Order: sequence, then structure tokens, then C-alpha cells
Amino acid sequence: MKIQHIFFDLDNTLWDHRRNAYLTLKDIYKREDVYKKYSLPFEEFHKEYFTINERLWEQIRDGEIDKEYLRAHRFYDSLLFFGIDDQALADTFERNFLDEILNYNDLVDGAFQLLEYLSAKGYTLHILSNGFEEVTYRKCELSGIKNYFQTITSADEINVRKPNPEIYDYALKKAGAIKGESMMIGDDWIADIEGAKSFGLQVIFFDVFQDNYEAEDVQVIKHLTEIKHLL
Repeated sequence: MKIQHIFFDLDNTLWDHRRNAYLTLKDIYKREDVYKKYSLPFEEFHKEYFTINERLWEQIRDGEIDKEYLRAHRFYDSLLFFGIDDQALADTFERNFLDEILNYNDLVDGAFQLLEYLSAKGYTLHILSNGFEEVTYRKCELSGIKNYFQTITSADEINVRKPNPEIYDYALKKAGAIKGESMMIGDDWIADIEGAKSFGLQVIFFDVFQDNYEAEDVQVIKHLTEIKHLL
């Protein structure tokens, strides 16, 4: 059957979360005089935060922790790694981060052009994100891509995250789509690719971070513009 519905992951597939988060944290870091207080260079802090945050998101994806645990620990644990036991500072980072990241809305290179191309070709586009519901819709709106999508689905809506088949079933029903006409495009091998493939969707793996994963029936791209040669 011909593909009609395309489900995109959002963060680091279309919306450049890695860059936007970096710029946001740098703003908060500077405003809170963290270097002055603790002589901790921002780049060292950010490197450790990135590692800890990625691990926590993997644990959320795998159902080991919930979002409240992540929000309580990602900044506190990052500071604690450097011997800084400052709950108030960690709370300040967490409180400001989700709001202020929306001040930055850089898209992954080629995202606009790809959405224009797919829309013109007649595909029906959707977002399916593991990100927090309170920011997922606003990221799409503020970055100017909201109108390309018929549905925008956050896993928070049913508190089930990719790769769980339940979230794929929910997203397809919300979109009025069927498996045989649907595809998932994303950058997370487990959540987006293995999850969607096992559910019965066609998949494209956007290897934006050069993970070099491969599997049967998985098309791999390194840049979004390559999708134009596949669809």
C-alpha cells in the first residue's frame, strides 16, 4: 500500500533540541552567576548535564522512571557530579528551562524544505513525540511548523511513550490512519525505529548523531533532504 501518513518525531528530528537546550542553559547559567559562585566552566557542566539528561530520557522511554523523577534529578545530579549540592540552584534551572527553551526555536537543517516538499506531494503529516505535552505543541507553533501537521501527539496524553505499541496505536487512531499507509521518521533507534517497525509501520532512521545503526527494512538518512529521494 502507498504511504499516505507520515509521523515525525519532533526533538532532534525537526526541532533542534540539542542546540536550543544548549543556548537556553547558557543563558540561565550566566544569569545565575554559576561560574562566579562555583568556578565551574559552563562547557564542563553542559557536557555532564547532557550525559545525565540523555540517560534519564532513556529510563523514561524504558518505563523505569517518570517525568517528575527526571525533572527532579537532571540538574541536581549534574551539579552534584561536581560536588555542588545546591537544590535551590537546580530548582531554578528546572523551573526556567522549559519556558525559556521556547525562546530558541532553531530547526534541524532542511526541516522547512522537507515539510514543504512532503505537503506539496500530498502526504498527511503528523508529530508523535515523547517530549512533555506542555511544550510539544508550543515548539511546533513558535518554530513556525505547526500548520504542516494534521495531528500533534505527545506521549504525555496517555502517559505511554515510544517504543510502547500503545502510543503508536493511539497516534494512528487520532490521525485516522492505518498501519499499511503509515511511516515513522525519527532519530531514536529504539523509540522511533524499533518501536514503529515492531508495530507494523514503515520507518526511516534519521542518523543525525552518526550512530550508524542498521537493520533490515530500515532506510537510513544522514540529512533530511535525503528523504526527497525516498518519498
